[in-house]
Amino acid sequence: MTPTTLLTKLLHPTVNSGLWTQTTWAILRTVVGIMMVHNGLDKLADIESFAHSYVEVIGLPFPIFFSYLAAFTELAAAPLLAIGFLARPAAFGLFGTMCVAMYHHILVAGLSLPYLELSAIYAACFLLFTVNGAGLFSIDALIVNGLDRTILSAQAKQIMRLEKAFQSPANAGSQVDSVVK
Repeated sequence: MTPTTLLTKLLHPTVNSGLWTQTTWAILRTVVGIMMVHNGLDKLADIESFAHSYVEVIGLPFPIFFSYLAAFTELAAAPLLAIGFLARPAAFGLFGTMCVAMYHHILVAGLSLPYLELSAIYAACFLLFTVNGAGLFSIDALIVNGLDRTILSAQAKQIMRLEKAFQSPANAGSQVDSVVK
């Protein structure tokens, strides 16, 4: 397996031909990526308190190390996911931090939905992007298209070129209708 083939498989997005599906996919990816950054900043603001209150409670060794690992995973992976660059590995790292958070909440409060809610929603979103990739409106899709011009379908490429349809006001309506079909 060549490095290009491996990189293409890693970055290849799941291709759904619907314009609105791809648009909402990009919005969800951007929102959860941006919202996750503050979690990493909160951890770094008082790393020792986080290590004592969260990491030591679940019994992980080296609590300061794992606290920094979680914080930097959230600070590095969340923006990568938001822009759709290396989305699968970034989402996988974030999914892992949310699984640890859910484990902590279960140990502390049992299966209490108010404690589990946010980390479970984040985990589900990150799992979705781990499995399916960033979608067509992403840097990953542009890289894959550059590495292997045959990998994306003609319809997917047409969706990626939507900005051209909106450049001409006179033709925008008919071009968008033909793209959506």
